[in-house]
Amino acid sequence: MACLSILLYPATMNAITQPPAWTAASVRALMELPFPELVFQAASVHRAHHDPARVQISTLLSIKTGGCPEDCAYCPQSASYEAGVPASKLMDLDAVLAQARAAKAAGASRFCMGAAWRSPKDRDLDAVCAMVEGVRAMGLESCVTLGMLTPPQAARLRDAGLDYYNHNLDTSPEHYGAIITTRVYQDRLDTLAHVRDAGIKLCCGGIVGLGEDEADRAGLIAALASLPVPPESVPINALVRVAGTPLAEAAPVDAIDFVRVIAAARITMPASHVRLSAGREQMTDEAQALCFLAGANSIFCGPRLLVTSNPAAEKDRRLLGRLGLAAAS
Repeated sequence: MACLSILLYPATMNAITQPPAWTAASVRALMELPFPELVFQAASVHRAHHDPARVQISTLLSIKTGGCPEDCAYCPQSASYEAGVPASKLMDLDAVLAQARAAKAAGASRFCMGAAWRSPKDRDLDAVCAMVEGVRAMGLESCVTLGMLTPPQAARLRDAGLDYYNHNLDTSPEHYGAIITTRVYQDRLDTLAHVRDAGIKLCCGGIVGLGEDEADRAGLIAALASLPVPPESVPINALVRVAGTPLAEAAPVDAIDFVRVIAAARITMPASHVRLSAGREQMTDEAQALCFLAGANSIFCGPRLLVTSNPAAEKDRRLLGRLGLAAAS
């Protein structure tokens, strides 16, 4: 059986600023390695760049829920679907900061805030910048996801002290049009460029289970790894199927296939944090353990991810304890 040989990056190499040239074809060949070989290579790359016993903990809060004009086929917050998520106004500053204090007390080192907008209005950005400043004042890293940004908006968030901006590619360029029609792939790439140009770190990943095939999963990882600078944080989500959305009846993601995507993300983006994100509540402890072994080193902690459920904090503490993993400071 042919085996693809991957050269492990030296621990001293600044791989996040010197990405190798990954293509969809080379990533697919990587993902098709025998499972033990793939996981071994991913674990080896992980150890060369990270402490394998540490997991970065983030908490995600929906600061403005529902009513989004985008038609993302997986999203219950889209105004296009009847998924039982009513539109709400932007949360008050004090309420957001109370949630951030609770997240820090629970062990989170990063507080992420998401608003269901196609793009923020400048008046909305005033409130969001105040939230960022308040979160940073607590000693937490800050992250927001607000939709598409202009260069001046990205600069305003930078000036407020924003650490990370989340804007996922979701899937491969080829499969994107089957999932979203209200914007194109280049729109997402443009926002990522505006964020980078402003000096803000990127949180950018995708979703597995959108009806894509293996080539699309490889294409997503290749697109992420081939950005001018790979994202510092790479969330890999398993689709959470929600009634009322077009993907409510999508086939569940095979756990081994999902681990292959995690491993490919780790090998192609060695210095990034790879976050095991949405869908963990549907995963067994054993599947999550394989993801950590394959290079995942970040999770969301807290009962909800925007509008879908997430494992209880105590359940996560038990799992991390069983695996001998500790929260990264």
